[in-house]
Amino acid sequence: MSKKDKNTAILLLHCPDQRGIVAAVTEFIDSNGGNILNLDEHVDRDAGHFFMRVEWALEGFSIPEEKISEYFRTIVAHKFNLSFEVKMKKAVPRVALFVSKYAHCFFDILSRYESKEWKIDIPLIISNHEKFDYIGKRYDIPYYHFPINKTNKAKQEEEEYLLLKKYNVDFIVLARYMQVLSQDFCRRFENKIINIHHSSLPAFAGANPYRAAYERGVKLVGATAHYVTPDLDAGPIIYQDVISISHLDSVSDMKRKGKDIEKIVLANAVWAHINHRIITCKNRTVVFS
Repeated sequence: MSKKDKNTAILLLHCPDQRGIVAAVTEFIDSNGGNILNLDEHVDRDAGHFFMRVEWALEGFSIPEEKISEYFRTIVAHKFNLSFEVKMKKAVPRVALFVSKYAHCFFDILSRYESKEWKIDIPLIISNHEKFDYIGKRYDIPYYHFPINKTNKAKQEEEEYLLLKKYNVDFIVLARYMQVLSQDFCRRFENKIINIHHSSLPAFAGANPYRAAYERGVKLVGATAHYVTPDLDAGPIIYQDVISISHLDSVSDMKRKGKDIEKIVLANAVWAHINHRIITCKNRTVVFS
């Protein structure tokens, strides 16, 4: 294993802002033989809340990986009323892709996976349509078709959940999966489902939002990536971006630009998630660059 590839630990924490947090965290790492590689912090002055991400090399660290959380909770976290989690950089996240009939985000994620741009495993694909079954075969990824209607939704979601458990899935990406997930399903995967939607919502809802936006003469189209909660499209926002539109753009141009920005926004959100750069507090996120 090269020096670049050696394992590191990443600590994400937040708590009410108070003196001594940074000193206590860095002392915990240093006193146990850790070498800090990156440290970012943020204070939300309005809320009086502190956020921190710190990464350190585990070579020579005296606490076993599986015991770091336990030791940190005992030595540091209880003193400051910290909410925290510890992640290992070498761990490869297992991602389930959910897709319907739109290809752009789905294919973009698969290309990043195939090119090894992202260090992830994709153990399965779930869809409410059979359209992309051939893609699963091409990538040798099991493809599961779950047609969903009002009468079978609960049963189908339960089957999906059992599959996700079987494959030890860490999180889910909705690559333009055109189904509303139930409250029970969302709660089972809190802050572990990433969705993407275009910026025409909620102003231009309906079957043809780009046509409605075109007729209104909008000058921007964009996208929002967020964690999924039981409240539709109202979960903590991870990443957003926009692209300019002018009178020269047709509806087709707007759709093309909209798809481009959706791919980029979703990719940035997934990248932040798999690199453990997101802290969620209430219904907001802090995303460290």
